[in-house]
Amino acid sequence: MTLKMLIGENWIETKEKFSIQNAYSGRTVYYGSCASKKHVEDALLSAEKGKDISRELSPYMRSEILTKVVSLLSKRKEEFAKTIVSEGVKTINESRKEVDRCINTLTLCAEEAKRNNGEMVSFNAFKGSENRTGYYVNSPIGIVTAITPFNDPLNLVAHKLGPAVAAGNAIILKPSDFTPVSAIKLGELFLEAGLPYHVLNIVTGPLSNFGNTLVTDNRVNMVSFTGGTKSGEAITKMAGIKKVAMELGSSSPVIVMNDIDVDEVTANCLGAITWAAGQNCVGVKRMYVHEDIYDAFKNKLIECAKKINIGNPEEETTDMGPIISNYAIKEIEESIEELKTSGYTVIQGGNRINNAFEPTILEGDFDNPLNGKEEIFGPVATLSKIKTLEEGIKACNDSPYGLHAGIFTNNVNYAFKATELIQCGGVMVNDTSDYRIDMMPFGGIKQSGIGREGVASAIKEMTATKIVCFNLNNK
Repeated sequence: MTLKMLIGENWIETKEKFSIQNAYSGRTVYYGSCASKKHVEDALLSAEKGKDISRELSPYMRSEILTKVVSLLSKRKEEFAKTIVSEGVKTINESRKEVDRCINTLTLCAEEAKRNNGEMVSFNAFKGSENRTGYYVNSPIGIVTAITPFNDPLNLVAHKLGPAVAAGNAIILKPSDFTPVSAIKLGELFLEAGLPYHVLNIVTGPLSNFGNTLVTDNRVNMVSFTGGTKSGEAITKMAGIKKVAMELGSSSPVIVMNDIDVDEVTANCLGAITWAAGQNCVGVKRMYVHEDIYDAFKNKLIECAKKINIGNPEEETTDMGPIISNYAIKEIEESIEELKTSGYTVIQGGNRINNAFEPTILEGDFDNPLNGKEEIFGPVATLSKIKTLEEGIKACNDSPYGLHAGIFTNNVNYAFKATELIQCGGVMVNDTSDYRIDMMPFGGIKQSGIGREGVASAIKEMTATKIVCFNLNNK
């Protein structure tokens, strides 16, 4: 089956194709259409029409369209879950949870479309402006380019499409070449729900075919990107004077103090290491465990990791699925070797299993020079012993990344100190770094990103503040 791109009012199939493979089996499951420079230019021309159409949709109409998408998706949950499995890295159980999250994300978008309000401004509180009154509104920004990754091929697309529509913008979507099927199927639902043509355009295929136009073109008012830090940095430099929202890489840490239930916390951490086979920006990558419970935690972690069932993601009993590509596996292997060279020791896993990778734990000092310096996009994490909370906080911060962190403790003073001093976009107390709900502001600092996602936050990012002031003649 060949996927078609959405440009203007047409679904377009091209002669040049790219293959979309099942990451577990390696077999081709779809072919995608490769966009050219001409297709991108056509998408931009369409989006110019779409931004005016979208702006004229009332908040009620935007909300109704999003609500209809939710209804359509809710009736096809299993179909979409199987689509995620066929092209991505998640097990069937993980994929069902992603569909549920997508439904929640779009429900929130439908609600927030009606609440995208401005605020009165007290001009008359300033001397000489007694006759003035006014307000500000959140005005649609125009055209949003959205570039999405493979690891959450449905919900992360929803986190860009939903807010863009709720805010009254047009959008050009460029999904990952690994996983474009979920994005295109979701786009079909938007049209079925009544979204006018031109508001949404979808282009697919390698960037080498059409260059950087979707980022650099002056008609684009915002670029919203989720992906690796190197790509995000390049996009930011190319974008020029326009809004950018970057949700980038991470090396998310967790501190485990000595006043917790070892079995419960170990299971929590392991789940956050292995979710989506570790291909998860907020998944646990570093664990700093107090010396009093270190050995018990370490032994339990290894014991539980050995029980993870790696296999066919279509099977209900599979705990962990594949890595997205052979190249990605090679990168994981190279990163492990680099850590070993710097003094870390593999105490669990470390091996490829067909197109998957074992849950892997490396042990090393918390102040190792490579601590937190690189994101390993796979089920790999380091384990380090700490004597004090302060050592854990220092280790958490000793990284170019700052997305999410977690701390497990029953000591409220420890918890408050950690939330205050850990340098990142979010600190989860008695949860791992992996915890997230779709309504909360989400994003990082340092090399982990710019701006915030989460429905209300994303809508705000995708609007511009417009101030309105009336000079009234009250005489």
